[in-house]
Amino acid sequence: MRAAVLMAPGRIVTVNDWPEPVCGPHEVIVEMDGVGLCGTDLAVFQGKRVPPATPWVMGHEGFGRIAAVGSDVRDRQVGRSVVIEPNYACLKCADCRTGLTSACPHRAIVGLDAPGVLAERVALPARFAHPVPDGLTAADLAAAEPYTVARAAVRRSGVTAADRCLVVGAGAQGLLVCLILSRLGIRPVVTEPHPQRLARAGRLGATPDDGRTGFTYVFETSGHAPALRPAVDRCAPGATVVLIGLNPHRIPLTTDDVVRRQLVLRGSMIYDHPSDFTTAITELPDARPGVVVEARFPLDEAQEAFTGAAERAGKTWIGIGGDGDM
Repeated sequence: MRAAVLMAPGRIVTVNDWPEPVCGPHEVIVEMDGVGLCGTDLAVFQGKRVPPATPWVMGHEGFGRIAAVGSDVRDRQVGRSVVIEPNYACLKCADCRTGLTSACPHRAIVGLDAPGVLAERVALPARFAHPVPDGLTAADLAAAEPYTVARAAVRRSGVTAADRCLVVGAGAQGLLVCLILSRLGIRPVVTEPHPQRLARAGRLGATPDDGRTGFTYVFETSGHAPALRPAVDRCAPGATVVLIGLNPHRIPLTTDDVVRRQLVLRGSMIYDHPSDFTTAITELPDARPGVVVEARFPLDEAQEAFTGAAERAGKTWIGIGGDGDM
């Protein structure tokens, strides 16, 4: 079986002899069509996040078709198109029981501490393989998981159509947040130094930054530490700041900043199982998140796909088979 395998930081090899997956009683085997790339994948590729071992199969934003179902699986069918929810929460701990599966301390994170899905076939728990409607493009499916991340952040924020929104960063997450806010009737302002990304945000209904202030919501998607403080300075009193991008640095704010201006800081981590994913999937035919996708590579060119992903204006994905054929 072919798979894209990290051999060392910065070096991915497409191998032809990776072991075939074994289907457990509560699992499905998915014949993969494609996998999107995101900042987490690039951090592993660059050596900023270290996998448990090498060689290591990369990727987590996968989609394909069910090729086999386990003996105890009753609600998934062979041949059905699915997208993978690549965070396998335990569904038993205190956080999972309250519905905050995104905080599950036991969740398996595909591509980080559980093997990735950049392979021709993968096994996974059946409940994390979500059936999708017919008629979606491969690009829409490649963007389905990050769309769910962005949608969960907007859901948690409490934003309404009357709010004034600033989106910091127009990478894939920023573009998807702009798309979702536009679908709510909001014309967000976006700040982004990359001109092609800025242009993409404009096509999704965003307005280029013109220096205005008084935002009631800020969505920080870049994970670039120096970008946060200038954005917060432009908030209206009582504004909500939603933090989506990750970075290891301390937040450049004081309690005076937050208390005197009565700001709300809201972190948003991935999504909660199963409602965020199932709801996002129902929106895919109308939302068409594939508009944020720019580049597609075959599995044999995984090294090139990863190497240039950070510089591309839109999202990169890798085709594997079926709908992902080049």
